[in-house]
Amino acid sequence: MTALLSPPSYTVDPWDPGYGVARGDELDGRESSATLTLDLELPASRWRPLTPREGTVPGSVLFLDGVRRIDARVWVHAREPEPQPGVVASLAAGLVCCDGAARIVDVAVDRGLYAATGEDIKTRHATYAFRHTPGGLDALTLGVQGRLAALEVELATAWRRHGNVEDDLLVVDGPLRGRTHLARTVGYVKTHQKSYLQAEQAAVVAALEPGQRSPVFGMGTSWERTSWYLRLPGAARAPWAGVVRLECSADLRAEEAAALADVTALVLPRLASSPHKDPRAPQNLVPIGGLERQLRHRLGDAALLYRSLRAALAA
Repeated sequence: MTALLSPPSYTVDPWDPGYGVARGDELDGRESSATLTLDLELPASRWRPLTPREGTVPGSVLFLDGVRRIDARVWVHAREPEPQPGVVASLAAGLVCCDGAARIVDVAVDRGLYAATGEDIKTRHATYAFRHTPGGLDALTLGVQGRLAALEVELATAWRRHGNVEDDLLVVDGPLRGRTHLARTVGYVKTHQKSYLQAEQAAVVAALEPGQRSPVFGMGTSWERTSWYLRLPGAARAPWAGVVRLECSADLRAEEAAALADVTALVLPRLASSPHKDPRAPQNLVPIGGLERQLRHRLGDAALLYRSLRAALAA
């Protein structure tokens, strides 16, 4: 029998298992089919951790997020021989402005019935607007998500039109898909469902120090964007602990994307959450965590709305 030269060592990822694995792609073996352009900022063979260049930070940072809740699943009985499935959902979107202090500047609540056929449902406590959503069960989920994304864009557009600020940064919680047309905007992805990089570049990400980022790279799946990784402070030294992925419009030139990546590396680490306050620390940034709590409160009492909905439909 050959003796091991030394026992193995382990690190524990601090990400709460209840929220999924911080780098689940390593566990299920799923490799992304995305096409990558790794040499936008540096040649792929020369990738290294990058410390952001000091520069002017935006006068304000905006955080955009939304939450959704399925209040009930229904069957719609109409002219069709068989009843059609529907979803009754409550959505809330909100915007936080950080300009020395963090404050919620706008919130919108939207309730709807998503189905191929139907009409508005009025209950004692809420009205659910009918939203024509043909295509079966999968389409209902996409319809709810699409409406939430549109609600978020409406909030951000209205605030920027009113504020007329030219140097803000808008951080969208989640992928940027459908919102790449927004100026000075990045998508903020907290978990990594698939492995995008090759081993050599992934090793660079694992070697990032808090506040450092990877070079920017192009990514193409069903849509195009420019992306980079950033490590936040306050996490254990598991290889990908505290690492988030950011993305911006692929329409930006490489130097513009790199400058935007530097801005995120200067601004976002100081807003990282603490483990004793948030089980998703440090990735769940403090402004986003506070906004999520307020938005879930704005959705209303689920049990009350469910009883009110059943009473209205029974009548």
